Amino acid sequence: MAYIEGNQQDSGCIFCAALHQSDGPENLILFRGSNTFLILNRYPYSNGHMMVVPFDHVPSLNDLDDDTLKELMTMAKRAVGSLRATYAAEAFNIGMNIGEAAGAGISDHVHLHVVPRWPGDTNFMSSTAQTRVLPEDLEQTYTRLKAKWE
Repeated sequence: MAYIEGNQQDSGCIFCAALHQSDGPENLILFRGSNTFLILNRYPYSNGHMMVVPFDHVPSLNDLDDDTLKELMTMAKRAVGSLRATYAAEAFNIGMNIGEAAGAGISDHVHLHVVPRWPGDTNFMSSTAQTRVLPEDLEQTYTRLKAKWE
């Protein structure tokens, strides 16, 4: 896939940079709410792996106001519904890694992962073989989910 071979130099916060672009397959933002947005993970563990991200560039849940926290969870709930409708996902991993020691790849901008799961899927491949198995590229995923989201 082209994104694996692309330039991955650090150019600031990827979430803040995405917010300043027009929505579409280039920035992978599926939806913008009042306080949060929904974006596909550029390095997904499974097709449909998305994140709910607050507009505020803060490192922890403790730094978010109640309205943002409520929208974060409401958006996650809607993401689960969209993934069920689009991919017939049977289960989900939903969570956050707050801080580098917890495994956060982007530790300065808190975000919530929503990862669809199926019986017998290959999600273990990332941890055991440093390999990811994705039958669909991100542009196809974006197009499918965008249609269901609206």
